[in-house]
Amino acid sequence: MTAELVRGQNHPLSQARLEIRISAGTPIVAVAALGDENGRIHGVEWVAHPGAPTQPGLEVSRQAAADHRLAVDLDAVPEAVHRVSVLLALSVGGTGPVRFGAVAAPFVAVTALDGDEVASYTITGLEAESAVVALELYRRQDAWKVRAVGQGYAGGLAELLTDQGLPQAHQLAVTINDAVAQGLARSVQAPPPRTADGDRSRQTAAPARGPDQGGTGPQPGPVPPVSPYGGQTPGGPGQPAPQQPYPGAAPDANAVTQPSAPTAGGSIDYSHPRRQNAAPPPPPPTAPPAAPGQPAQPVAGDATGWSMEERLYNQVWGMFEDLARTTAAYRSAVDFAESRMDKELEQVLSDPRSRIGGQGDAAREAARARHTQLVAQAREALDRDLTQLAAEADVVEPALPPAYARWDNPAWHAYRVPMEIPMALRLGDLHLPEADRIRIPMLVRLPLERGLWIDSGADGSSDGSFTDSHAMSRLAMETAVAHAARLLAVYPAGEFTVHVIDPAGSGAQPLAPLVQTGVLAAPPALGAAGVADVLGRLTQRVDLVQMAVRGGAADSLPPGFDTSQQLLIVNDFPHGFDDRAVNQLRYLADEGPAFGVHLMMVADREESSGYGPLLDPLWRSLLRLTPVADDHLADPWVGHAWTYEPSLVPPGSQVLQQVLAQVAAARTKFM
Repeated sequence: MTAELVRGQNHPLSQARLEIRISAGTPIVAVAALGDENGRIHGVEWVAHPGAPTQPGLEVSRQAAADHRLAVDLDAVPEAVHRVSVLLALSVGGTGPVRFGAVAAPFVAVTALDGDEVASYTITGLEAESAVVALELYRRQDAWKVRAVGQGYAGGLAELLTDQGLPQAHQLAVTINDAVAQGLARSVQAPPPRTADGDRSRQTAAPARGPDQGGTGPQPGPVPPVSPYGGQTPGGPGQPAPQQPYPGAAPDANAVTQPSAPTAGGSIDYSHPRRQNAAPPPPPPTAPPAAPGQPAQPVAGDATGWSMEERLYNQVWGMFEDLARTTAAYRSAVDFAESRMDKELEQVLSDPRSRIGGQGDAAREAARARHTQLVAQAREALDRDLTQLAAEADVVEPALPPAYARWDNPAWHAYRVPMEIPMALRLGDLHLPEADRIRIPMLVRLPLERGLWIDSGADGSSDGSFTDSHAMSRLAMETAVAHAARLLAVYPAGEFTVHVIDPAGSGAQPLAPLVQTGVLAAPPALGAAGVADVLGRLTQRVDLVQMAVRGGAADSLPPGFDTSQQLLIVNDFPHGFDDRAVNQLRYLADEGPAFGVHLMMVADREESSGYGPLLDPLWRSLLRLTPVADDHLADPWVGHAWTYEPSLVPPGSQVLQQVLAQVAAARTKFM
């Protein structure tokens, strides 16, 4: 499995002979440099470049090209070498771009000789830089690893090589540029624009020699998108994905693994690979041309897709990943600054001559000043990205259809019962502490493939301030009603049915909008008898549909059989449930979603602790949501703890009643 690296993240290498594939969409110069344990380059003979394309263990391209393949044999590098750095630079003196901010984000992949990717890194966030340290292979305790670096230099190769400690940096930069200029006549031209930047992350295997070395060039191949809203890779546009919020590892297992690469500092690339689809969609809206030196202006629906709904879905998806990436870059930079300061202070303290006196104080102050400078630079890059994301959110949020929109969005005031099921449904918002002002819609694909658990536990809030258990239970039920109403609203008339189990009648007030508008299949079931009746009917339904589908006789269901999707809301679990009812509930949670029966539980897990581990599979099978802000969800890339906020109706608003009234009226006409 390919590791899509975060800036600063490393990954072990199990093979010594590797290929490094580079794709940039424009001719660039690729250089490989050997470094000692401190990363210093001892001389020009430690650098493989177009003028000297082979060095011990290295072979690079002979001129500027849009795609490169560098050959690396780690067993053949000298013993004194502890690092192999891959350097990229824009060619000098031509008519091409002079800064990476004006071109597509370069993509670098470390592959085995058979073409299987080991690790990859998309170098986003570059602006005025014309040279960049893409990644480095480094030796640690007789084992090699790869680290994503992404450090850019506005002064080009000369500045980069100087920072690497090479004494002849300026002379070597001139030599490299001269070698590139002499080979421009046989350079490989940039490929035509791709419909998806992500295409370059998967290429067919080919000989180690690149097109500029006499070999055949890499052939880009389409990559199906990997959805952060589902637990597996969808097969293409319109294919369903499992129902995770935004994937990751969470304490209550509401997460899946989905690796991706992060963003470095700098402006966001709005043509993000993960915003693309494998199939050619109609062209999206285009933004007005940006002023020179200014970032592109975001436009609602600028991702690809077959419809505006799909384009907005992909755009929200890209916003989520952009925010995860830029925050990862900021946190990585802060961690690096702190570790560097600790190392410098440790060096000061390890030298007895500098422990006391003015020399030691000056060294400590210098270390702290460098730390402050690095953190300030990282924060500046983060703020720049957040400004662009906030601008994108400002244009995307008003354009969202009702299924994706908040309850306070004007789209609900123009609501009409739809004729088709949407791709996804909004269940709330996600945000990070570094970007508290930016809210990313949390979308799950339809039809639901996991049940929902609205946690009514008193400790549900992230700060622990919400301790009134009765108020929490009521708020949890209001949250469940809001989610159920949204599900009813986005399905065509007659294609979604809601049942309610409320054994003690404690949810009567929050359930009033559903009861009074008549959208429920029947009044809420009360007492143990009501629980048994509803669970028995839905269990029988799952059994019947399951037998029909597995027997290949799905068209032989009884006449008048309700084929609509069914939602069961359970309040105040486990009150009113005996052992048989608990087993039926577990059965519905496990088997129901595949056969059109979905579960929404409003419960405090502690209240069911008397069942012991019997109910652990039940809780794990449900997607946990909270009625208050809570940071229990995590992404898979770097494990960000995302704060989830439920999608609730604004106090005093009548939008819920108005929408449900239209749903009820449409259902009456349908029947």
